[in-house]
Amino acid sequence: MNESKRQRLMKKIENHLRTTARKLVKFDTEKEALQYLVNAFREELECDLIAIVLKEGDHVIPTLYQGDFQYGIPHSPIAMANCLPRLFKGSTTFQEVNDECACPLIGLLKKNRIKTWFSVPIKDEENEYGICMIGFQRHVSLLAEAKQLFDHFGEDVALAVTVARNKEVQRRKMIDLEWIAQHFSLDSPLEQFVEKIVERAGKGTNADGACMYLYREEDNSFVVHPPLYGNIASPKQVMMKNNYRVSDYFRFLERPGGDELTVPLVVNFKTIGVLHVERKQEGKFTKEDLEILDMLANYVAVTLENLRLYRQERDHTYRLHLLLQYQQKLMKETIQHENFQGITKTLSQMFAKAVMVFDRFMRPIAYELGTLNEQHLQDIAKKALQQAVGQSRMEGYTLLDGLPDVPVTVWPINRGRDVVGYLAIGVHPQEIDDFFRLSVELALNIFSIQFMKQKLVFDTREQLKDSFLNKLLAAEIEEEESIIQYANVFQWNIFDEHRIAVLHFQFSEPEGQVDLFKRNVEKTTLWDRLKARITMEDPNVLYGGIGDWYILIVPARKEGKFPIKYWEKWYQRINEWIKEEGASCRAFLGIGGKTASIRDYYFCYQQAVQALHVILHSFQGTSLAFFDELGAYTVLHHLKELEAAKLFVDNYLGPLIRHSAERNVDWLQTIRVFLDCNGHLTETAERLYIHRSTLQYRLEKIEEMLGFSLSGAEQRFNLMMALKLYDLYGLPSAKILKR
Repeated sequence: MNESKRQRLMKKIENHLRTTARKLVKFDTEKEALQYLVNAFREELECDLIAIVLKEGDHVIPTLYQGDFQYGIPHSPIAMANCLPRLFKGSTTFQEVNDECACPLIGLLKKNRIKTWFSVPIKDEENEYGICMIGFQRHVSLLAEAKQLFDHFGEDVALAVTVARNKEVQRRKMIDLEWIAQHFSLDSPLEQFVEKIVERAGKGTNADGACMYLYREEDNSFVVHPPLYGNIASPKQVMMKNNYRVSDYFRFLERPGGDELTVPLVVNFKTIGVLHVERKQEGKFTKEDLEILDMLANYVAVTLENLRLYRQERDHTYRLHLLLQYQQKLMKETIQHENFQGITKTLSQMFAKAVMVFDRFMRPIAYELGTLNEQHLQDIAKKALQQAVGQSRMEGYTLLDGLPDVPVTVWPINRGRDVVGYLAIGVHPQEIDDFFRLSVELALNIFSIQFMKQKLVFDTREQLKDSFLNKLLAAEIEEEESIIQYANVFQWNIFDEHRIAVLHFQFSEPEGQVDLFKRNVEKTTLWDRLKARITMEDPNVLYGGIGDWYILIVPARKEGKFPIKYWEKWYQRINEWIKEEGASCRAFLGIGGKTASIRDYYFCYQQAVQALHVILHSFQGTSLAFFDELGAYTVLHHLKELEAAKLFVDNYLGPLIRHSAERNVDWLQTIRVFLDCNGHLTETAERLYIHRSTLQYRLEKIEEMLGFSLSGAEQRFNLMMALKLYDLYGLPSAKILKR
């Protein structure tokens, strides 16, 4: 062949290969691209045989061929290990192969009497797809210069195959996505979603079986979630055994080329499961199969997360709607009832838990115990009093320790800065989610409103009660019918026999060093808190306030045969409550006589006041006194001429009272102790903790101020009488104060 003809042939081959390569990338499928390649080569090169041999794992398969074959080319895979390796490395001609070569592909060419042939590898830098074999039954001069052209052409064909396969994968992905979108919604059951996914995974990869494993944290394992597609030989549960490398349990995790293929399901960087296929119907699982499973896995992961969020949002919406319904029901309870039982029962239904409400002293006022019993209630109240009271005054909760049968969490019920009660629920803090916490906050607000409502009702009743007591204890009963009506409002039988007592609080600080306004506020606050305790102690006790005195009216039958013990018990309880409230004061209790009619209440009230005056001024160390046991004081109480009594006190004690105020010396105490000791100087000095000579000096000053001697019995009697009148009526007369 001359040089000119040789060049024209090279040019023709180059143009053909270039044109063919350009057209190959325009096809959408691999089959279309390879079919065009076969047709173009056979037409242009006038060859007798052309075959496309593609690699499938460790085998090659004659995929597409044209020509007249005596023996044909089988479709069954041929092991690559039996083929000539150089066929897949670069362009090869019959001249470069030994006649004794045992390659099955070359053997097929020989059987079909192919005299001249060459092969072109279909590969690029990343992929090796196989070879293209072209043969002639006649002798054809093969130009060595064309070898490089065919090598480049093989790369172009490989690129075209890559493009076509990517287009096919993308098209299959779009079909899969469209199919999934048509067959699945967020309202679909999870089983239906899994069924569609594994079916698509199996059909998309031509697998005999497909399934989805989901991770279960309880036992650290992957468990097959039904339903399955086809038959699965892998175990239904894969235990992790403290090894968290998923690839150690699924050997073909993201690895094509095997009889199995597995891809992880990842949500927020956490593996929640795997998508698994087995036994490809033809050949091994390929990279394209991996891409399909990856696409499905990504969709599954996103969908499962969306499904979780959707169901969580739907659940939250439902629970919020339910909470609004319960809120309306709870508010209705606060409107219709003054107690807490209805609210507590509603909360117990909402939480499906035991619910208990305690007052600020940890006494149960309403409860729904569920599976608990009264003994549990007592144990909870005891533990709560020890652990919850005073621990969380404004916020937070307390999990009670030492209750083996059931966990109980306690929340304080606040009204402003004050704790007015406690809410206890049979729940562990680990069970408390955002919705539960929101529900508890709502419940606390409802209970706070109910406590506030009770306080308003209570305050209104207290105002009515104070007005009632002022009318009942007046010196002259003007509206007896009105008083009886008030008594009916309080469901109190005014005609029963009653005992009247007067309570007084004396704070430890000297009056001159205390803010009187602040002290009055402290007294009022203390009394408000004691009233609640008095009601809980005995609802039959009527109480109220008149000026600085706090009145207690008790049915006389409550005293039984031992009135002293009865009132000593009351006095002891009052002092315990004062201590629990943290108040620094001392209580005094004056107790009057028994009533027989409406008009006796004022008289018995005055007796209680007089008894209180006596223990405040005379009986040092005494805090409780019955008027009937005051001896001469009971006679003096009946004096009609009060002004005459005050003048008598002024005449005998006036100089001592004035001099005591001016010199800051308690002359009254000196003369009181002197008279109590019957004028015995040594005993008097010892009781006053002073020297005998000091006592003699004081007595001389007292005689000088009074203008008479203390040795006479008559004068001592008059002084004793003046002291008792002073004790009985409290402060001296206005005349004395003005001097």
